[in-house]
Amino acid sequence: MQTEYERVEAELLQTMYERMSDAELDAAILELEREVDEVKAKGLKLDMARGKPSPQQVDISRPMLDLLTSDSDLFDEGIDCSNYGCFDGIPSARRLAGEFLDVPAEQTIVLGSSSLNIMQSVLIHYWEKGVPGYTPWYKLPHVKWLCPSPGYDRHFGLTQDLGIENIPVRMTDEGPDMDEVEYLCAKDDSIKGMFCVPKYSNPTGITYSDETVRRLAVMKAAPDFRIVWDNAYAVHDLFDETDHLMNIHDCAREVGNEDRILEVASTSKITFPGAGIAFFGSSAANVEEVARTLQVGLISANKLNQLMHARFLPDMDAVKAHMRKHAEFLRPRFAAVERKLTEGLGGTGCGRWSHPRGGYFVSFDGPKGSAKRVWQLCSDMGVTLTPAGATWPGGADPDDTNIRIAPTYPSVEELEAALDVLVLAVKLVSARIAREERAA
Repeated sequence: MQTEYERVEAELLQTMYERMSDAELDAAILELEREVDEVKAKGLKLDMARGKPSPQQVDISRPMLDLLTSDSDLFDEGIDCSNYGCFDGIPSARRLAGEFLDVPAEQTIVLGSSSLNIMQSVLIHYWEKGVPGYTPWYKLPHVKWLCPSPGYDRHFGLTQDLGIENIPVRMTDEGPDMDEVEYLCAKDDSIKGMFCVPKYSNPTGITYSDETVRRLAVMKAAPDFRIVWDNAYAVHDLFDETDHLMNIHDCAREVGNEDRILEVASTSKITFPGAGIAFFGSSAANVEEVARTLQVGLISANKLNQLMHARFLPDMDAVKAHMRKHAEFLRPRFAAVERKLTEGLGGTGCGRWSHPRGGYFVSFDGPKGSAKRVWQLCSDMGVTLTPAGATWPGGADPDDTNIRIAPTYPSVEELEAALDVLVLAVKLVSARIAREERAA
């Protein structure tokens, strides 16, 4: 079966510039260079580097700040949220976590604002102590980790920081290439895990198919193999008709692999980035065992923040209603990306991009050898993008094609201006590559 990457590569075999005569190509390059000089003269300063909510989105959650005052009841089902204790999280927040993660509330831990920090803590736990009954990973001669790519650069940093070897696995329209994943895991017990962003994946925006979820849950792998199921965009839908994600915990439990799944999520792009609450959910055995290590350094997380969030978002119906407000701001931005890229690059053969129905990113692929040059040219014209290569482990995009577009933070007007610059950069780089190929 042809992968999405192979399909994109086939479509990008020839750009409009490769079809031009020498004279036409030289004239096109001169005109594009003139346009670039005009943009540079404007002194633009536009940022599409990270996936941050816009200020208007953050403001949606301001009413939450009024829920706790000096006169407020600070108890949650008998738990005093103003004092020590209740390490696992207050009852109402754990119920919300269970709904987020599709596990019973008692199989969750609610901690501080960062799901990334939870992932790091869990990985360090296995690195230092090992999965129960198995050798600590740091004592093994080789430890490897699968990284669906293009993917999330901060994931790759977690394992790289521990000295774990990151192995890229190409993404398809249905998730990671499962033929490759199954082959690698079946033959190599030094592969101890993989990262997954299963719904509206960063940056491609795809949602894992039911078949992909099942295969991940049941495939042969090392007995201490773990999947970090980072469901960061579980409720980040752009439209009322949402993508469906199968419950991987149910699939894994059916074959006795429930310990394999380590799921995290947070409210970072729901309420206040850096000031939300984060969730961990797994098997009962995993939660109990991980909690023992985390409790050594934490008596309890910020229960007042948990209480405020649980009163503001008491259940998933409230969460979904809140996220519909976010979508009102996000849809015009994603529509602008689709419109500008289609108008500027449609039919040119110079680029292909994803068409997500949720999440925070659009994945863009240009011709081979173009991404770093496009990034630099955009920077020269005043537009900051996520560094080329960041969507691959170690920044090593093997074909130098992928750029992650983060359209959420700028205003629509700023975004459109930045996209015009990106289109111009892609065209000029594509034209120069065509000329270089003729000179070779």
